[in-house]
Amino acid sequence: MPKRVLYGIVVSNICEKTVTVRVERRIKHPIYKKYITLSKKYIAHDEYNTYNPGDAVRIEESRPISKRKHWVVLGGSIGATATEAMVDTQAGQLQSSGDAA
Repeated sequence: MPKRVLYGIVVSNICEKTVTVRVERRIKHPIYKKYITLSKKYIAHDEYNTYNPGDAVRIEESRPISKRKHWVVLGGSIGATATEAMVDTQAGQLQSSGDAA
């Protein structure tokens, strides 16, 4: 089974080798038909303490590293928003798939 990959913004990097990442998603309310932004915070492993609050990162599910840490930071754009990082990643994937074809 493939590992889940999420995009989010670093909220805190106070702990050593750990960042807190806020991931936002939009859902449509079943009754009122309005879009609601829900967010959830994930604790992720940052081996080299690279990322600071406000950085957009990509996190991947991993084996349990500690009691609450089950995610690893794959990479990100330092100083970019989550949507910018997501667009850059998707563009890179499209370009690499175009090269293979």
